[in-house]
Amino acid sequence: MAGDSMEKLSNDDASKDPCTRRTYQVVVAATRSLGIGKNGKLPWRLPSDLKFFKEITMGTSNPGNMNAVIMGRRTWESIPPKHRPLPGRLNVVLTRSGNSNVAAAENVVVCGSLASALELLAGSPYSPSIEKVFVIGGGQIFRDALNAPECDAIHMTEIEASIECDTFMPPIDLNQFHPWSSSFPLVEDNIQHSFVTYVRVNNSDLKSDNGIAFDNCPGSNRFDRTDFSFLPKIVFERHEEYMYLRLVQDIISNGAQKDDRTGTGTLSKFGCQMRFNLRRSFPLLTTKRVFWRGVVEELLWFINGSTNAKVLQEKGVHIWDGNASRDYLDSVGLVDREEGDLGPVYGFQWRHFGAIYTNMHADYKGQGFDQLLDVINKIKNRPDDRRIILSAWNPSDLKLMALPPCHMFAQFYVANGELSCQMYQRSADMGLGVPFNIASYSLLTCMIAHVCGSTPETPATFPCFEDQSSEERYRFFCDIRFQACGI
Repeated sequence: MAGDSMEKLSNDDASKDPCTRRTYQVVVAATRSLGIGKNGKLPWRLPSDLKFFKEITMGTSNPGNMNAVIMGRRTWESIPPKHRPLPGRLNVVLTRSGNSNVAAAENVVVCGSLASALELLAGSPYSPSIEKVFVIGGGQIFRDALNAPECDAIHMTEIEASIECDTFMPPIDLNQFHPWSSSFPLVEDNIQHSFVTYVRVNNSDLKSDNGIAFDNCPGSNRFDRTDFSFLPKIVFERHEEYMYLRLVQDIISNGAQKDDRTGTGTLSKFGCQMRFNLRRSFPLLTTKRVFWRGVVEELLWFINGSTNAKVLQEKGVHIWDGNASRDYLDSVGLVDREEGDLGPVYGFQWRHFGAIYTNMHADYKGQGFDQLLDVINKIKNRPDDRRIILSAWNPSDLKLMALPPCHMFAQFYVANGELSCQMYQRSADMGLGVPFNIASYSLLTCMIAHVCGSTPETPATFPCFEDQSSEERYRFFCDIRFQACGI
């Protein structure tokens, strides 16, 4: 893309066809109060934020292409002269003054409005060679652009501090935008911050009141909420579901072949870890439909200390039926066990660790050690304790269990008012069980945080509950609200 052929193009050179505009993504850094600047400058210095901005706005899939950055005149003037125009990008400056001095540099064009800039970039010679369009400021531009239908995504450095500002951005419309990815917090210059991307999730055609259609890439006139390939590659791959997918691929490619008790054989790896961020989203995998109602009912069953599979069966949850059947219990030597009685499994160990197990009908109130209550008490009263542990692995009871626990150990950690959970599994079925387990322990972390007044952090986006029914979403919030406090 030759700079000389572009640098002096004005609005008059834009496509005469008013029916198509480019869509764009916003890049912004803001405080808790949505402050973005003071006296025409950034009131903070965060090298990681500058790196994030550069990575987002410069990355292209084709080395011969570049991206465009759209900014107001004041934002342009706030850039130190030695750094403008921003290199490797087409700089589009919005001004009504007609000041031609702005466009005296290569790869700089001037437009009178955001609408005219988007029309310009949708036409020749820009459409084939400009991959993505980013709006980068300032305050008035953000007020016009942030929640407009042309906005595909918002890449935000969320500064978790109160810093005096005189310029502000509007709030993000969370009915239209859901979190795609969120980094774990970083601290620089005593300022904690994180990088969050929000994506538009409605699936309607993007049309304004006057019938103008918007392109999210050249050659496309439609936005499909299930296709987020418009995101920069570095952001697209930060979606936490890719951790799961990459681990599955790694096991398939590099896993060790091992025998197992079922005679089926496995491919396996040892000591793998995934980290999920619960600050803004919930990790309900979409690669495989997760039985969300089953997740909730089983977790509440654990919390109640129940070992009776028939309780779940009566609610239409049959995930324990195989291990509770007469044939299976007989096959593992539990011939005297009533059908449906799983023995001292997860919930029993959580609520009655060390108690003598008799059967699923007995009342164990006050017997054994209530680990779950201990976890909650420590989080509330001794959050710095390094012994906030929940264990389902009781060697003396293993022979009494229909199935030894797979997710066997969890440790909780509190820092800066946020609750984290690290769960260990001795055995993890990546296709069947792991998506279920991720959701279950994430929900447990959220529930405990709710009871203890903490913010859930990690136990990693998933446009929230996108593949789940409204009934399942309703049950989720009801279960948290009405039953968590009954622990």
